[in-house]
Formats: sequence, C-alpha cells, structure tokens
Amino acid sequence: MMNKKISVQNTNVSIKQVDKIDFISLTDIARAKNPDEPKDVVKNWLRSRTTIEFLGLWEQINNNNFKGVEFDSFKREAGLNSFTLSPSKWIEKTNAIGIISKVGRYGGTYAHKDIAFEFASWISAEFKLFLIKEFQRLKEEEISSKSLEWNLSRSLSKINYKIHTDAIKEHIIPKLLNRTDINLTYANEADILNMALFGMTAKQWRDINKDKKGNLRDYASVEQLIVLSNLESLNSLLIAQNISQHDRLIQLNQMAISQMKSLLNNNSLKKLNHE
Repeated sequence: MMNKKISVQNTNVSIKQVDKIDFISLTDIARAKNPDEPKDVVKNWLRSRTTIEFLGLWEQINNNNFKGVEFDSFKREAGLNSFTLSPSKWIEKTNAIGIISKVGRYGGTYAHKDIAFEFASWISAEFKLFLIKEFQRLKEEEISSKSLEWNLSRSLSKINYKIHTDAIKEHIIPKLLNRTDINLTYANEADILNMALFGMTAKQWRDINKDKKGNLRDYASVEQLIVLSNLESLNSLLIAQNISQHDRLIQLNQMAISQMKSLLNNNSLKKLNHE
C-alpha cells in the first residue's frame, strides 16, 4: 500500500500499512517540534522512563516475542543523564514490533497508532488531539470508499448474472477475428484476452495511442470489464482442459461477442452507467 498523508496543524504526517496495520510517522510528528532535527526529538522522547515503561507495556500486550530481559535493562537506565536510545536500538535489542525504523531517502521512524498518539501527546496535547481527529477522518473516508467499491461490485455481479442471449448494438461489440489473427501465436495470456475482446494486443493499442497513459484496459467500458472478467474465468478452464491457444481464442472471441451484445441491451447496466 502507498503511504497516505494527513495534515495536522500544517504538518504533513505520513501513514503506511504493515500487514494491514496502520503505522504513523514519528519523524513527521517530530517536525512539529523541531523541523530541522526530528530524529533528535524522537531520541529525546525515548530517553524518558515513562516512555520506556509505556513501550514495554504495549509490547508485552501485543508481542509474544518481546525480550523482557533487555527491556528491564533499558527501564533501569532510563532517565539517567548518560542514557541514550535510538529507535533502531530499541527494536534490535527487544525485538519490538510497535516501532519500525528504516534509513535512507524513504526511511524514517513509524509507530503503531497507539504509540504514535502517545508520542504526539509528548509533543503537545493540542497536536495529539488534531492528529487523532485527522486520523479518524482518514479512516472514515477509507470505510466510505470501500463501501462504494462493494456496492459497485455487487451491482456488477447482479448484471453479470443476468447475461442472456439478446441482440444488438454495434459500437463496442468485439469484431469476429479473421483467420490471420487466430493463427498468430501470442506471447502471453493477457493478449489472448485482449485479442478476443478488443481485437488488438496491448502493444498494438500503445502504438496507436501514444498520447494516452496507462493501457487499453484502463480505457475499457464497464461492459468490457465485465466480459473481460468472464473471459479470464473461461480461459482458465480451457487451459486446464489442454485446449490449444488457437481454439481457445476462437471460443473466447465468440463468447466476448455474445456477452457484449447482451450487456449493451441490459436495462440494469444502462441505469448504472447513468448514475
């Protein structure tokens, strides 16, 4: 998953997922306190005995492989003037999972939201409040987006189920492939489907659409995407039956033509396209 960002009091804070769990950038949060040396802010926070106790408790609750002996050592030293601790050292010595730290251009220190909120509280109570509000807003947007995707998927499934032998509309009905197209050998299975439905390979589409970004499937209609999904399923079955590429292409092309005609005359799909 790509990093997402939220803006908290004019500070951009990155969020990324690790194994579907949100981790918030401590480095970005630290910039709210010290834009020039955010790493030092994180290290200073880690020097506190209260911080070490919190992190240790979090790990004991969530991490079965947490090294308690090493934690006890840090706990005894925390708060002393000579005590220093970096995120990478904490992770290495205790096998912690609540914080992750990477060096390099796209690196930085990230923490589970529980820990990130605690760190934000150390920065300021106000910053913590706005961080929580923006994080909640992001989660609500994600839930809303997933709900829309699920509804669209459900609508497409209903339409797909109703495909039957109808007739007729011409503007995006696949062409009946000629003998030359069928006899050619295609390098990958994606192009078999492309030929059956679009009448051209991905490379052929790029050659005649050099001004467009993406690929031919990015510009497909709803109807074409539904048929493409069905062609993928059929092609898998035909491959399992050891049907030759030549014969599979003929069957896939015939199926594409038949289903596209049905979909173009489907009232439910017309309604979906106009919503």
